[in-house]
This record gives sequence, structure tokens and C-alpha cells, in this order.
Amino acid sequence: MNMSRMRDTRERLVVIGGDAAGMSAASQARRLRGPEELEIVAFERGHFTSYSACGIPYWVGGEVSGPDQLIARTPEEHRARDIDLRMRTEVMEIDVDRQRVRARDLESGAESWTSYDKLVIATGARPIRPYLPGVDAPGVHGVQTLDDGQALIDTLAHTRGRKAVVVGAGYIGVEMAEALINHGYEVTVVNRGSQPMSTLDPDMGRMVHEAMEGLGITMVDDAAVTKVLTGEDGRVRAVATEHAEYPADVVVLGIGVRPETALAKAAGLPLGAHGGLLTDLAMRVRGHENIWAGGDCVEVLDLVSGQERHIALGTHANKHGQVIGTGVGGGYATFPGVVGTAVSKVCDLEIARTGLREKDARRVGLQFVSVTIESTSRAGYYPGASPMTVKMLAERRTGRLLGVQIVGREGAGKRVDIAAVALTAGMTVEQMTALDLGYAPPFSPVWDPVLVAARKAAAKVRAS
Repeated sequence: MNMSRMRDTRERLVVIGGDAAGMSAASQARRLRGPEELEIVAFERGHFTSYSACGIPYWVGGEVSGPDQLIARTPEEHRARDIDLRMRTEVMEIDVDRQRVRARDLESGAESWTSYDKLVIATGARPIRPYLPGVDAPGVHGVQTLDDGQALIDTLAHTRGRKAVVVGAGYIGVEMAEALINHGYEVTVVNRGSQPMSTLDPDMGRMVHEAMEGLGITMVDDAAVTKVLTGEDGRVRAVATEHAEYPADVVVLGIGVRPETALAKAAGLPLGAHGGLLTDLAMRVRGHENIWAGGDCVEVLDLVSGQERHIALGTHANKHGQVIGTGVGGGYATFPGVVGTAVSKVCDLEIARTGLREKDARRVGLQFVSVTIESTSRAGYYPGASPMTVKMLAERRTGRLLGVQIVGREGAGKRVDIAAVALTAGMTVEQMTALDLGYAPPFSPVWDPVLVAARKAAAKVRAS
């Protein structure tokens, strides 16, 4: 076949973003449609593709030996599959009317337009970086990309002092606190909230606070950072709040992320209340038949509350990519929504949640009961049994499960998956009590802790 003719007749898919959602979409589309039918051009402004950002704290902390272990597929591997992947190239503009994007080569500065028949927006999320005096000083780090991780590792290797401040006490904050402890730093966590882990209810967050202090981490709650102080050399020397200063040789920002949707907003594409792109169940951008979006730049349906929310997790991004690639490739797939499951750890403390917190349930007008139980990860008499706390919320009238939070040691965190499945299935706490879960003393008490909570919640529903 004449190559110029092939280029004229085949469709072109343009992908903005070379990480989980974007390259999963490109790869799935390629599986379904060969290069003779579909040309795929992908733009990535960074140095890496298809990597696990969630693994960066463990690379920084030394549990993972290097960035190569976090990369699922290199640019060369994508190109070997007939995907025209253009690294260090940033898309500057989307022209929806003329179906084209303007991209800039970040090395040469050259710009060019590329037309598309189908477009995938997978621009991810950006770390929240507060506008504070000194926040851009050397020694202050955000952690979102592999480049960010390498920069932090380089700072840790060349910093003489051993004092670190982490700003923020969400998932990234507590994980980075552990990483810095592994490097031998004295760690202070400064948190605007009343307790760490705002994704938990305050009573469960209080347990995390106590456990982190037990690990030697200094916790400062109800404190907003007002400035980053620097020394004569211009490097960070302390973090200041309204009432105190905390010495720091290195500062890590773990405040969270926002959808990276400036391009989409400028192009007039629909955004939700949280700033993420809005899509249908097939991950098409609403009102645009030939534009899809996925990953950390979109909002998704919460199956429990029925509202849109923004959740930046690689699990969702990869699923979005599969759905998008199937649609682009001519098939049909949907992403129905999420229940908000997440799990993390700081040292040996495991923290997990799924569904709604108390304030989430109140915000959407749900009446509920809540119970909290103490149990163990294994049969109490079996060596290695460790305590865990499970909190469960259920709808008052129906008994429908609304949410579960778990804090404990080894064996606690992944138990949240039981609740995630029950939430997705719309089960009641009464129905959960009959679940046929695996049992043997090395793995669980006769009544699994999640089922103990379900029994207690079911009894409270009946009594209400």
C-alpha cells in the first residue's frame, strides 16, 4: 500500500499525557486496531511514561531500589507497538473546532499543530503548591512525578542536617513521613486539620495521630504554614506557622492534588465542581463524541452518594484507559463509578477506608448509624495476632452499608476490600453478616472483624 495514501485514509488518535490513563488507552486501541487503520500520536511533557506515581514514596524510602522498577512500559516499548510517542513535548492548546492540538518541544522550543480524528485527554493532576513566601526555595519538594522523586532523593543525599518537615497529613504526607524516617530524619508533620488523614472520621484520625507519634513523628495539628524560612545560602531552614517555627533541612509538600485541566478549560470543555473533566460512562467528554478523558483529570460518579467526585488513583486511571481504548478501537465498555476505596500505611500502621465518612453522609442528607469495634487480625490465641479498629456506617432505615474505616497493624488494611465489594453490590449490613469469608486461625478470628462490625451495625439498625 502507498504510505502517503495510508496516512490520508486512516484515522488519527491523539493522546495528551503518557502515563497510566493515556498510554493504557493508546495500548488498548492499538490491540483492537492495527497501524494500517489507526495512527496513534501521544504527547508526554516529562521524561517517563507508564509509571507508578503511587510507588514514589517507597522508592524515596528505600523499599524500591530505583525508578526503573516503577516503570511498566518505556517509551521505546510503546514505539515498538506503532505508537508515535513524543517525549518532552507539551500540548499548549486544544482547538476543538478544527480538531487539532498545538504542541511545543520542550528541548528546542519548536511548536507545531497536529490534527486528530479522536482525542484522549489524560493530563493527570498537579500537586497543590501553596503561594507562600519561600515555597520555591531549594530544599522544598513536591512529589508527583519520577523527576520529583529523583530531585528529593538527590537533596536527601546531599543535605547535612537531619530535620524534615512534611506539610500535610493525607496519604502522601504520611507515606513521605515514613520515607524520611527511613533516611534517619527527625520528622515533623504540620497539618491544617484537627487530625491526620482527613479521609477518615476524626475519631479514627486520632488513632493515626497517636500511632504516628508513637513512631517518633512530631505531629502538629490545627496549624497552617504561613511561610518557608530560608538561610543566608537561600536554602530552606524552617517552616513557620502563626505560632511557631519548625527547623527543616528539607521540606516535603503533601497537601494533595487538583485535576490538571487548564488546557481543557481553555478549550471550553465541561468541568465539574472539583475542577475535573466530566464524562459519560464510556469516558467520553460530555457533549463531544470524538473526545475522551480519563485518569486524575476527570471526576467520577460516587456509587454510594450518587455525586461526582475527584479521586486521583492509578487503579482508576488504568481502568479508564482500558475503557477509552476499547471505545476508540470500535468496541464498547463503561466505567460505572467508584466507592472511594483507599489504603495506605505509615511504618507498620495500616490505614484503610471505603465509602462515606460521617460528614459525607450528612452532606448528601443520609440518616445513618455508626459503630466501632475492636478485634484482631488473627485468632487471638494465634502468634502474631495484632489489634485493629473497624468503624462502619449504615443507612438508618434500610441498613444499606455506607462506609467502612479500618486502622490497625499487619493484616488490617486489605480487609477494606470486603466492604468495597459490599458497597459496590449495594448490600445491607444484615446481608453482610452472612458472607462466607475464608477462615483459619492464622488469617482471621472465627468472626472476621468486618463481620463483627456488620453484626453490631445490623443490631443498631434494627433498634433504631
